[in-house]
Amino acid sequence: MSDATDPTARPSNPYLVLASAIVLPGSGHVMLGLPARGLQFLFFMVILGWVTTKVAPQDASFIGRHAGGFLIYALSILDAYRIARIRHATWAHKPHPDGDSATSGAKTDI
Repeated sequence: MSDATDPTARPSNPYLVLASAIVLPGSGHVMLGLPARGLQFLFFMVILGWVTTKVAPQDASFIGRHAGGFLIYALSILDAYRIARIRHATWAHKPHPDGDSATSGAKTDI
């Protein structure tokens, strides 16, 4: 069983996923084992960036001419980080047989 599908395996560090997603679009999703989702974000980033260049005025800045692509880029960063945080929080709050848990030794019926 791979790490991406094994529920007992330690998930990727959310901050490492965030850094990866910032540096290279789609790579955060690849780290999470969701390469198709990362490719979808990359596809829409290119398409909306191209559409924005066609409808933006000629005197707009580089960011303004490619605003659609930057929007999808920002959304892909947030999405990868959100998935990583949810996976990490879910893993941290589950009891583990080896005692490697954030809640080990804590009273659960408070």
